[in-house]
Amino acid sequence: MTLTTYRPHGLLRKYVRYYWVLKCNEASSTLTFPIGCPQMIFHKGRPLYIPELAAYQSTFTISGQVNFPAHLQCQGDTEMIVVVFYPHTAGIFTGTPPSAFYNIEVSGYDLGDKDAEDLASRIFGCEDNSLCLAEIEQWLIRRLCDSKDTHNVSRMADAVGHLMTSPHIAVARLADLTCLSKKQFERVFYTSVGMMPKEYARIVRFQRALRMMQLGRRDYACIAYESGYSDQSHFIREFKAFSGHTPATLVTECSPYSDLFTSPE
Repeated sequence: MTLTTYRPHGLLRKYVRYYWVLKCNEASSTLTFPIGCPQMIFHKGRPLYIPELAAYQSTFTISGQVNFPAHLQCQGDTEMIVVVFYPHTAGIFTGTPPSAFYNIEVSGYDLGDKDAEDLASRIFGCEDNSLCLAEIEQWLIRRLCDSKDTHNVSRMADAVGHLMTSPHIAVARLADLTCLSKKQFERVFYTSVGMMPKEYARIVRFQRALRMMQLGRRDYACIAYESGYSDQSHFIREFKAFSGHTPATLVTECSPYSDLFTSPE
């Protein structure tokens, strides 16, 4: 198995976190967690199977915000290119609000977007993944230049930034910081990010805890406090909901890794 990550072009760095390319010729199963970032997936080989959804991914998939763990099963002959967006930016490029992808994976062919379908066809017809990434970047830049909703994107970038720093921050305070009423803020956040602010704050707390564990921390009471949980019981309950494990049992199954708080080189 080979996994390679790539940084986006300068114009896209506020909107796309990174790209990754996976090649796998052996059967395997990987436990994944809610990462807080929608993704666009191109399968050039056999798509992955997700038993929790009882379905294979489409060859061209939009993966939205989720609140449950899942096992990604590779059955061999897998080659995929993935675009990982920031929490609030996917809608600029998909043409469909991320709220439409909540807890599901949607085939890109079901969106009625001929331009996106043409992109997928070009990717599947190209053997060189460097050229594929260049093609994807050109398409993303064109979409970005055509976007007319940059004001709300900027507002939600600020809101997500505050949540990343202080996941316990009140929704009313986030609304004030973005110059919106609480009701307006919740509506725009849900449309842009793909889940409500309080639920997204739960993902952020979980990912913060994962990051501390990734760095070798095992003092779970301190991790709970520093991640914004009310107490250790709250931490363990939420952690199990998002990973299927308690913190102590997870480290015996795999190495903790926080995608949201790690920037791959």
